[in-house]
Amino acid sequence: MEPAERAQAARDRVPRIDPYGFERPEDFDYAAYEEFFSTYLVILTRRAIKWSKLLKGSSSVQKSITVKRYIRKGVPLEHRARVWMGVSGAQAQMDRNPGYYHRLLQGERNDSLEEAIRTDMNRTFPDNVKFRKGADPCLQKTLYNVLLAYGHHNQGVGYCQVSPQEGETDQHPHRLNRDVLRMGLAGAVVYGPSDTHFWVSLLIPVTDYYSPAMLGLKMDQEVLGELVRTKLPAVAALMDGHGVLWTLVVSRWFICLFVDILPVETVLRIWDCLFNEGSKIIFRVALTLIKQHQAFILEATSVADICEKFKEITKGSFVMECHTFMQKIFSEPGSLSMTTITRLRESCRAKLLVQG
Repeated sequence: MEPAERAQAARDRVPRIDPYGFERPEDFDYAAYEEFFSTYLVILTRRAIKWSKLLKGSSSVQKSITVKRYIRKGVPLEHRARVWMGVSGAQAQMDRNPGYYHRLLQGERNDSLEEAIRTDMNRTFPDNVKFRKGADPCLQKTLYNVLLAYGHHNQGVGYCQVSPQEGETDQHPHRLNRDVLRMGLAGAVVYGPSDTHFWVSLLIPVTDYYSPAMLGLKMDQEVLGELVRTKLPAVAALMDGHGVLWTLVVSRWFICLFVDILPVETVLRIWDCLFNEGSKIIFRVALTLIKQHQAFILEATSVADICEKFKEITKGSFVMECHTFMQKIFSEPGSLSMTTITRLRESCRAKLLVQG
């Protein structure tokens, strides 16, 4: 069979809508995906059996060496909400604050907050059939309630709209990026009550990414730069040689936590580990992307070329094949302890404060 015929045959066999409700893009490689998924389905089935045995008779998921190992190997869709709620601490928070989410929804009206969220509803996940007005059930209302409750809970952060083209924040870049909240809906917790979405959103393990000064976000991008300087000095030299700041090429990786950057299934696998192991996972993913494509990045001859190459490395079979990708993030970067990250954060934070 000719390549074109194989591609068309794969397109005919692979559903146009993925398991999370997203329409596959026009340039989607159906043949490559079909080849990958035939292997991954075996892994998913095996993991589902193991997870069912692990969770049998247990009311909640607690962090442990076994759970960590299981999470790194993949959390089945049917268990993801429960696992995220357990390892993130969201379940414990919800149990200690019964009814809090619903009290937020029934509290004092905030017309400007409600209007900002309502304006975004029709353009949130335009490529996801579950968020369209005609969907049954339509998840727009669920998303609206979660965002409204979050806005009331954390009035210092609130809610911001996101440009539908670029995914960047608008004139309020300090407010919580909608992509981060909606990811919890898109991939895992959409299958449970909406209060679980809310509690998980409160425990995304990053600090000061969405505060007015965005100090945590700036700091962690600088930390990545220092890690690259140590582990991938040639890439650091290229960036320095062209005067390229890390924020120019990786800001969306951090602020969106790879939502709308990498394929949905890969992002969910990353978030599985992020909720369990914390923010060092962000650095492991970023370093793996850069190291895997180091030779490609080093071909760049200009600032524009560097920026384009950093966009390109988030596409293709390497990031689509999520199981192999997740194995790589725990081997490619080498040793990466929280002690090292904490030390780098302290020095980078001090430099940023001096710079003002």
